Amino acid sequence: MANSIRIRAKAAAGEVSVKALITHPMETGLRKDNKTGEKIPAHFIKEVKCEHNGKVVVNAQWGAAVSKNPYLAFAFTGAKAGDSVKLSWVDNKGESDSAEAKVS
Repeated sequence: MANSIRIRAKAAAGEVSVKALITHPMETGLRKDNKTGEKIPAHFIKEVKCEHNGKVVVNAQWGAAVSKNPYLAFAFTGAKAGDSVKLSWVDNKGESDSAEAKVS
């Protein structure tokens, strides 16, 4: 799922706010296909990780209850304009993606 993440990071008052939109189907495995009546297999993000200059600042464990195309927002301290922020995810099928942004 290349390019599934849109990320922004902005510094203000000693804090960096990160906002990200992840494109992912986030299927629970409980919903049925309207045409076939068969259950749609589970397909959801298990782990989301954010790194600042290589150091993990957020590590979230997700499950099937998170909505389709999830939005994630958080803040952390210790970064400045020009630093690198990397967001990555791994899903239950082993697929993954990552994206980087410079703090502005």
